[in-house]
Amino acid sequence: MIILGIDPGTATTGYGIIESHKKSGEFKLVDFGVIETKKTLSDAERLKILGDDIKDIIKKYSPEAVGVEKLFFTSNQKTAITVAQARGVALYICQTNSLPVLEYTPLQVKNFICGYGKAEKKQVQYMVQKTFKLKKIPKPDDAADALAVALCAGHFYRNSKYL
Repeated sequence: MIILGIDPGTATTGYGIIESHKKSGEFKLVDFGVIETKKTLSDAERLKILGDDIKDIIKKYSPEAVGVEKLFFTSNQKTAITVAQARGVALYICQTNSLPVLEYTPLQVKNFICGYGKAEKKQVQYMVQKTFKLKKIPKPDDAADALAVALCAGHFYRNSKYL
């Protein structure tokens, strides 16, 4: 089973692709990276690039389900609005591809990955590195976060009503 994890953002959206092995219960890293858009583009242009790239990722990897990080409240309203727009595009693309979407707050992801909902970003990255037995922490941060979301979604999807 292939799971796509998405850490949405307008400037940078992280994605992580993992495979769940049902018999062993282990997760295998397939791919990860970021979708970047230029600040010089309009919001509409940036969101189109994001949507097109997510479509391409879905087409390439054929995930069975998608985990998407929920928006958390921030004091920077402009950032919250642009992240919400990116999240909306990601949800729309997943829905048009008839993919089940599992949504998690950063607190839920950290709690699942580290056992502590207020874990530092470096702790999450370390746990992602150890889970996949990588020599280095996945970079950039958005990609590591997307892998953490994918792991969370993969675990709960495997044990959910969707199966």
